[in-house]
Amino acid sequence: MSDAFTTRILTVASGSRETVVDLTRDIETFLREAAGGRDGLLNVFVPHATAGIAVIETGAGSDDDLLAALHSLLPADDRWQHRHGSPGHGRDHVLPAIVPPHATLPVVGGRLELGTWQSVCLVDTNKDNPQRKVRLSFLG
Repeated sequence: MSDAFTTRILTVASGSRETVVDLTRDIETFLREAAGGRDGLLNVFVPHATAGIAVIETGAGSDDDLLAALHSLLPADDRWQHRHGSPGHGRDHVLPAIVPPHATLPVVGGRLELGTWQSVCLVDTNKDNPQRKVRLSFLG
């Protein structure tokens, strides 16, 4: 049986363009309060049908490369059956099949165990939804 389960919702302004938002700093703040130095698991979940969570390098162009790759895989054109919203919005509903809406990550000694260049990011290609919720849940 775990000693603690703590959850918090972040509100993230993702704007009106495709974006990758680094959540790592907010997650670290949450873990300082929630983990109390314990080992456990962090689950990051975005309860939206058109966004995902990725663990990638940011700041060196990889975030832009991810958006370019997604644009190649999922072009914003009229091929999609789901047609409400901005042109090509149907592809936003396919995004979570490629970039899942969740990630579960190890926490050791109250700290997120990421590789040197890894960050936890919200991936949002939906230009119609400028604000997202992200649920952080620590079990330890």
